[in-house]
Amino acid sequence: MVLYVNGDSHTAGAEAVNPHAFAEDDPNYEYLKRLPHPDNLAVSWGKKLSNTLKMGFHCDAESAASNDRIIRTTKKYLENHKDVFVIIQWSTWEREEWLIDDTYYQINASGIDIVPESHQQKYKEYVANVNWQTKTIEAHAKIIEMHGYLKDRNIPHIFFNGNNNFSKITEKYDWGTHYIQPYDKFSFNDYLIKEGVQTVMPGSYHFGEDGHKKWASFMTKYIIKNNLI
Repeated sequence: MVLYVNGDSHTAGAEAVNPHAFAEDDPNYEYLKRLPHPDNLAVSWGKKLSNTLKMGFHCDAESAASNDRIIRTTKKYLENHKDVFVIIQWSTWEREEWLIDDTYYQINASGIDIVPESHQQKYKEYVANVNWQTKTIEAHAKIIEMHGYLKDRNIPHIFFNGNNNFSKITEKYDWGTHYIQPYDKFSFNDYLIKEGVQTVMPGSYHFGEDGHKKWASFMTKYIIKNNLI
């Protein structure tokens, strides 16, 4: 069985042992483009968890990824791989994926994303008009659909939040053990901060190997406790 993980920078191991989010940030790995830097991925929570579970490992995470990308790439992988255990770390609710001239762009509300000139006005309007309540509800619905997709195919899976949560959602869904505390103020980021783990530097959203080790341990205990494999 292969442990398949997807998510954004938290799952890509961004900055875990070096200051890079994307492999292409390092001149030695420009050919890998937006893939995780190999040295960071090697100490990521997903890789550590796969070692503990004695499973193969495949990571489709990409820094700055939207949930649209996470869903698209997960479904693509599963078209040709069946013996998998899926763990998805969901990104922030406002992010979107735009397909422009056969290239996928990951869009967030920072106002600093680079998009082709043809879409710059659209991007400005997106940033100015982001409605967090609407985006939260939309994300909730998309994740429910993804849960159904995996459940219909009998694919074991676990979801958890990277930074945002669904604590403001009023119509709650019964996830069983497939989603870790979705309606609480709980996330990968919140858990590590409460455990006293510091980010790699002031102002960074990312954690070092110590944080990834702690989260891998948390996930191992959750999987064993709930007999998920």
